[in-house]
Amino acid sequence: MLNRGLAAGLIAAALAGAVLAACGDDDDGGTLTAVGTGTTPTTTTPHAAASAVPEGVAAQYATLEEEIAEEGGSVESGDWRIAYIKEPAEGWFHMDQGHMVWRDPARGETAHLEVIPIERSTGRIVPDARITLEVLDEAGGRVERKQLSFYYAEFFHYAENFSIPASGEYTLRASVEAPAFRRHGDAKEGPALMEDARVEFENVMIDIDG
Repeated sequence: MLNRGLAAGLIAAALAGAVLAACGDDDDGGTLTAVGTGTTPTTTTPHAAASAVPEGVAAQYATLEEEIAEEGGSVESGDWRIAYIKEPAEGWFHMDQGHMVWRDPARGETAHLEVIPIERSTGRIVPDARITLEVLDEAGGRVERKQLSFYYAEFFHYAENFSIPASGEYTLRASVEAPAFRRHGDAKEGPALMEDARVEFENVMIDIDG
């Protein structure tokens, strides 16, 4: 498993390679343009800027896949790939009377459970989804049910802190409602991501002691 530093380094190298590969003769007859300052300009083609994915975007998805592999899992359902990640309870900034204030984990909160809705065909994290997560014990009884909030972090995700009473194996049941945002596309083919998804992750070991 790559650690985050190594993964970020490999991503940066790949991005640099993509930019260098784009430099040179333009098969479409475009001209090279000097950019930058000083006596040693760099060159790029009209395609170079488009081919270079911003480093932060590439790092977001690399970190996401690393954490899914280490502390979660994923399943596919229709147009969706739904992933989860489990962590100890966490704090966050939230809006309070027009200001962002820090909130520590509340008493009794023992786990931070994340759900990431991903479009299968593109691999993109989907915003503006309404997600509900249920935690079920080994007997199938509901431990807790919450609607998840959208978070800015190393990668965008939906999550909440949960009060899991004891370490053990649980089932996570995630219900994802199709987003209400407007959609571009082909009028004949119809809009994308219109079906809801309901998935379960069984035998999830949650250790409330960290």
